[in-house]
Amino acid sequence: MRQLDVSAPRPSRRRSVSRRSATALGLAITTLVLSGCAGRAQDGFLPRAATEGGEVVTSLWNGAWIAALAVGLITWGLILWCVVAYRRKKDDTELPVQLRYNVPMEILYTVVPVFMIAVLFYYTARDEATLLDTSKQPDVVVNVVGKKWSWDFNYVNEQTYETGTQAELTGEPGAEENLPTLYLPVGQRTEFVLTSRDVIHSFWVPAFLQKLDMIPGRVNKFQVVPTEVGTFKGKCAELCGAYHSQMLFNVKVVPPAEYEAHIADLKAKGNEGQLDNSLNVNKLMNEDKNLVPSAGSN
Repeated sequence: MRQLDVSAPRPSRRRSVSRRSATALGLAITTLVLSGCAGRAQDGFLPRAATEGGEVVTSLWNGAWIAALAVGLITWGLILWCVVAYRRKKDDTELPVQLRYNVPMEILYTVVPVFMIAVLFYYTARDEATLLDTSKQPDVVVNVVGKKWSWDFNYVNEQTYETGTQAELTGEPGAEENLPTLYLPVGQRTEFVLTSRDVIHSFWVPAFLQKLDMIPGRVNKFQVVPTEVGTFKGKCAELCGAYHSQMLFNVKVVPPAEYEAHIADLKAKGNEGQLDNSLNVNKLMNEDKNLVPSAGSN
């Protein structure tokens, strides 16, 4: 009679150990990933909001994704259930009926999506109205003027301004310091009055989680209350021409005393008054007839 070697591990035990090891490894990787992303997950992986209105955007974003994931899980669950419950059996010799309808179920499939869209529309319209509300009295008013391919900033209450030129991105450290810089006081309500000298631009500071188009011949407005001191990046979010990617600016949110000091510096440089919004490209070019091409030129 053959003797059994009980000391050798059985295949089932080896498979069990392998499964436990794989499970432990998966849990370890998941823990590391979640621990690294925990700070961003609560913001929906958006930039951390640097304004009061940014919290509204983050809340709407997270709610929309939670609803979308819930719908996805239900849909995937139903698909998998149908695949398993109605899979072909070995003793099935005939195909099932290929054309069948269920009126209550089709009504359900119509009503539920309409209800979902209505809910999403309600919350989106509500938050949009909140973000675009300019009824409150602002502490600071800045007329932001978009132009190809830079920015001008008119500080309306202070009657001073700052004008920018197109960014020269050399790839060297410190190039961003030469970008036009918008100063804002932390904790104070700022109203942006957006205008354009030429084509459609879009004023966007990603950390504010809000942007708005700048349309020639039209004035758009929105307000923000910066909640933290720091330097943030701004850019044009509307494809506006050849050098759109270089239409950049900085935003410095500073304590009120530093903001007042910057305003004083601008006035000391002679930047008194406001830049004329009517100084568009055509008017500037008409000042030198040599710059205006003739109708028949290429």
